Amino acid sequence: MAERAFSATRLPGFATVAIVVFLALYAPIITLVVFSFNDASSVAVWGGFSWRWYQVAWENTLVKEAAVRSLIIATSAALIATTVATMAALGTTRRAAFRGQTAIYVIINQPLMVPEIVTAVALLIFFAWIKVATGYQGLGYLIAAHSAFCIPFAYLPIRARLEGMDLSLETAAADLYATPWQAFRRVTLPLLAPGIIAGAMLAFVISLDDVVITEFVKSGGQDTLPTYMLGQIRRAVTPDVNAISTALLALTVILLTAFFLLTRKRN
Repeated sequence: MAERAFSATRLPGFATVAIVVFLALYAPIITLVVFSFNDASSVAVWGGFSWRWYQVAWENTLVKEAAVRSLIIATSAALIATTVATMAALGTTRRAAFRGQTAIYVIINQPLMVPEIVTAVALLIFFAWIKVATGYQGLGYLIAAHSAFCIPFAYLPIRARLEGMDLSLETAAADLYATPWQAFRRVTLPLLAPGIIAGAMLAFVISLDDVVITEFVKSGGQDTLPTYMLGQIRRAVTPDVNAISTALLALTVILLTAFFLLTRKRN
């Protein structure tokens, strides 16, 4: 009698552990979403269904300004980080192995290994010196900081996509007298597009949700949505924070769904 292949799902207690883990992960999020529709002013006592706190958040000028600022920074950082990550991935995968390649991987992925607070303090010191020297206090510092931090997040899916692509397709294009740019535009880029989109979306979400680096680098009056919410929670937890958090969650789900549909169609 043939032995059945090993499967973790058949281990004793697997279902129980899975249920407990999913409850620990999603029960707080579900509670947050439910209480964002709470009519009462309390965040712990249910007072009936209402859109009241969404209306309060929508009419709050500070929330609108912080949301627009967050979208500007996240979009800019995602575009810059994805562009740099794509060039880095092409330079480290579309060529023969060379000395120092591992060191380059480590340097690119360093923000993933270093605690974020360390990166935030380093950026604070670096940008403080530039602010004193130039007098410029704009959003450029936040965009630059977020871009640098998001590069490794964009790099990983792009590099993974490139490593899974057959190099012979580009070689065949070259044999058909395509220039390097033509081979990249007509062969490499279309095949790489799902990886680039994944990297851009990941960088966008990481930048949109970042608190630590933003808190250290921002100047006065440059609150993003996460830092604004943090400031509100320090004063008092109000249901409009639940509404804002639910809106951010919905945006993330929409982006992930769009990415899934897009990549499925391309594949």
